[in-house]
Amino acid sequence: MFDFSYSEDQLAVKKLVRKFVDKEIMPNIEKWDEDQHFENSIIDKLADLGLMGVCIPEQYGGQGMDYITLAIVCSELERGDTAFRTLVSVHTALNSMTLLQWGNEFQKEKYLKPQAQGKKVGAFGLTEPNAGSDVGAIQTRAIKDGDSYILNGSKTWISLCGVADHFLIFAKTSPDQGHRGISCFIVERTYPGVTTRGFKNKLGIRAGNTGEVFLEDVRVPAENLVGEEGEGFKIAMSALDNGRFSVAAGAVGLIDACIEASVKYAHERETFGKSIGKHQMVQQMIAKMVAGYEASKLLVYRVGWMKNKGIRNTRETSLAKWFACDAAFNAAVDAVQIHGANGYSHEFPVERYMRNAKALVIYEGTREIHQVMQAEYALGYRKDKELRKNLPAWPFEEAKKLV
Repeated sequence: MFDFSYSEDQLAVKKLVRKFVDKEIMPNIEKWDEDQHFENSIIDKLADLGLMGVCIPEQYGGQGMDYITLAIVCSELERGDTAFRTLVSVHTALNSMTLLQWGNEFQKEKYLKPQAQGKKVGAFGLTEPNAGSDVGAIQTRAIKDGDSYILNGSKTWISLCGVADHFLIFAKTSPDQGHRGISCFIVERTYPGVTTRGFKNKLGIRAGNTGEVFLEDVRVPAENLVGEEGEGFKIAMSALDNGRFSVAAGAVGLIDACIEASVKYAHERETFGKSIGKHQMVQQMIAKMVAGYEASKLLVYRVGWMKNKGIRNTRETSLAKWFACDAAFNAAVDAVQIHGANGYSHEFPVERYMRNAKALVIYEGTREIHQVMQAEYALGYRKDKELRKNLPAWPFEEAKKLV
């Protein structure tokens, strides 16, 4: 059976985050975007609301809510601005959920718990200057030295690079083994040899924190190896399933914001003696936004349902990410068009939506990568193999005991 209604908890979270966005983000985002300023206080405020670990089990410091609730949080945050959905995507989906799936109990207690509580911030370091979609081309090295590893290399386009306490860093432990030679490490910002540098003047997400991470002879304890040596590629790909899910959910929120802005303007602006909402070409653009919104939401929530059930969802997540992010970009372009010359002005939010939306079709797998993936699934060239560790289904074990 399919149930398309929100649970009481999900609806309460949706209302909570929407209220938070309207109060804390909407009045300030234009200034933050213009100043290219990442507002650190939002982290603490989200932590106070329990939103930095919304889908992490209570035993590890989280709220123990389901994965659809994570999608709801991401959607509502992106309605305010992509920068703050990115905060949750990277901290929760890419980092914390990866530790939940692949980390051992020591790592969960030391790193996952304070992250879920919002006391520490986690980031994800995979992309390099010469390695984006081609993960196997990463050049960061990790050499075993006694009871630790020595890491050298650099990562780029790393969200939260300037504020994160912990990084999941992917490095080659066996360079001659290609994808099978990649391993994953928890690297603390305070380790000697770790430095970061922020980017400025990005096209979009200017209120976000993005930049580079440099690793120079960084000594990382062997106990910070996540999973097994050579398992890094599988860990990265499963992490991207979670990240892509949250990005697709955010795209739903961006379409929602475009609809809100366009409907408001269509009622207020008049041409040829009537509001522009009466013109059929404007109606067509708004209709496409609505269709994209509803279809994207269904694709995202299906993935959330699969995650709740513990069902592998790489194919479905890829489709949701591709479709929703394309729909968000198209909605933003149409929103600017509806606003006409005003859409080209910083005085209206739609120009920011369009700049932000461009990033969605690039990161977490370009739309071209996802198109290839969908074709390969359909042709039978791509099949998902069983993973050694899976993301826990929901309700989590401790929740089941209370039922």
